[in-house]
Amino acid sequence: MTDVQQALTEEYTAMPVTVVATMKAKPESVDAVRDACRKAIEAVHSEPGCDLYSLHESDGTFVFVEQWADTDALTAHSQAPAVAELFGTVGELLDGAPDIKMLQPVVAGDPAKGALRP
Repeated sequence: MTDVQQALTEEYTAMPVTVVATMKAKPESVDAVRDACRKAIEAVHSEPGCDLYSLHESDGTFVFVEQWADTDALTAHSQAPAVAELFGTVGELLDGAPDIKMLQPVVAGDPAKGALRP
């Protein structure tokens, strides 16, 4: 790897990472999925590098909006016991696989209103 490639990799690794994770509960499992998510949130909020881990719900669809200090924090989160327990609990309760997207900001307009802030 060249010095430029190394510098770009280090810069990218050190940038905040935004994740949106969507899960659709089976109709009979909405309460159980909500409870499992709430339980996970308490543990995840204590994880190093967790800047935002916010749960939203509409009609049995649960959406986590997450922001991590960097890719190392996100990697640690993905291997943390709270995540393993959450997916172990809700796996059979979901209507399909979770949809997890890592996002990069698109800078436009007023910077104070156009980006998530840690």
